[in-house]
Amino acid sequence: MADVIFTPWKLGRIELANRVVMAPMTRNRADVDGVLPASAAEYYRQRAGAGLIVTEGTHPSAAAQGYPHTPGIHTDAQQAAWADIATAVHEAHGRVFCQLMHTGRIGHPSLLPEGGELLAPSAVTADLEVATFSGEMVPALEPRAMTASEIRTTIDDFASAAERAVAAGLDGVELHGANGYLLHQFLCPSTNLRTDEYGGSPVNRARFVVEVVRAVAARIGADRVGLRISPGGQFNDMSDRGNEETYLALVDELNDDGLAYLHTLRGRTSTLHVEMRRRWSSTYVINTGYMGRSELEDLGPIVEAGESDLVSVGRLFISNPDLVERWRHGIERAAWDEDTFYTLGERGYTDYPSATQR
Repeated sequence: MADVIFTPWKLGRIELANRVVMAPMTRNRADVDGVLPASAAEYYRQRAGAGLIVTEGTHPSAAAQGYPHTPGIHTDAQQAAWADIATAVHEAHGRVFCQLMHTGRIGHPSLLPEGGELLAPSAVTADLEVATFSGEMVPALEPRAMTASEIRTTIDDFASAAERAVAAGLDGVELHGANGYLLHQFLCPSTNLRTDEYGGSPVNRARFVVEVVRAVAARIGADRVGLRISPGGQFNDMSDRGNEETYLALVDELNDDGLAYLHTLRGRTSTLHVEMRRRWSSTYVINTGYMGRSELEDLGPIVEAGESDLVSVGRLFISNPDLVERWRHGIERAAWDEDTFYTLGERGYTDYPSATQR
């Protein structure tokens, strides 16, 4: 095992206790108003042994929601719930960033305010099913291409949500530019068919993401901002392979902005992450994205070899709230119950015991 994974790391203005990041994971526990329950504070507190927690995807405006029962951070009630989470994590000596996620074309009008429309870079329909407000799965609808005014409004929504996150006491925000959601849709040539300044070339496709990042950084400080990307990702009907120049343009444009980190999904064979690592001067985070129960023996060498500063892990944190301590002491990991990943209530949420409670 690589002991370096248990060593501290300076991330922007905060100190992390170790190099393990709890990856953002949708859990669908919020109420119909996008407010997380009181149990969410306990859920995140239990997992505060991670060097950094990145929360579930959180919509920065009512127009950004793409799934039922996901949380927002654009109302006072939502912000109050996040304040309780920030307090709980900090009392457990943890650190937490809120992931801000606009789903773009991935969603359904029933989830939006009355009269709301699905907006995206271009009117390209996803070839998949989406959830309605009631949870019924239906074919995705064609989105409407965003106007310049709507682009500006959306950028401001991200910045305002980031302000709320910091006001709630969270340590920063991660902007979700991966997995087929709005920022990724601008980066990808198959979903961005624009001919204005936001499309048509690698630099132009990266422009919207750059403007969101800089607007958020201007409000809360660049060292409180992380960006997640998934080059080559195909989730949510994306076709992003062969788009390396867009990601390199994005990295080159943002490298001198002093962001807290770049968080990337690494493919099994792609070497793009190596070149992005070479060009990126602040903290670099890798998520392998491998299916199954990735273990420390797989992840530790990534940090030890300098391929990444931090590694992010998802589902193992669901069933092992004390994952880092289990790894540190060689304690067996518990299995997760996939049937409770996206259900309401505390079952499969706060009821996984730590090793010392078993």
